[in-house]
Formats: sequence, structure tokens, C-alpha cells
Amino acid sequence: MQAFLEYVVKGLVQNPAAVTITPKERSGQTIYELRLDPQDVGKVIGRQGQTINAIRSLLTAGSAKKGIRCTLEIVEDARPQP
Repeated sequence: MQAFLEYVVKGLVQNPAAVTITPKERSGQTIYELRLDPQDVGKVIGRQGQTINAIRSLLTAGSAKKGIRCTLEIVEDARPQP
């Protein structure tokens, strides 16, 4: 599932080298933490969250076929802006 997420997200953003996806296990569920360039966050979220919701739906459907539970979170690092 991680490879699928990387493929989709890197295809949407201007700076694909900055995309990192980290899987975390919590209470029987895999949570993929997505970190990317702050300028690309809006492109991944989309208008009214349509893009991120579509990615989450595909992730949920794909993981259900494999019998696992997965979700996606965008993590914004608290780095000071120069």
C-alpha cells in the first residue's frame, strides 16, 4: 500500500523528492504519515478536501481487499519558515 501511496502523491506534487511516507502501527491499524513540501500540501488536499478524500477511499478499498485496515494522515512539521 505504501508504494501505491508514493506513486499517487508523487504524481500530484511539484517536489516529489520531498515526499516521505512512514507507516505506523496503532491498535491493529496501519497509519501512513505523509510528509511533503509545505507548498504541495494544498495540491494533495485539493478543493474542499476532495483529492485527499479520494486517495483515502482508494487506500481503504485496497487495504480491505488484503484484509488489513489503513488510513492516511498529513503531518505538518513545525519547522520555522525562513
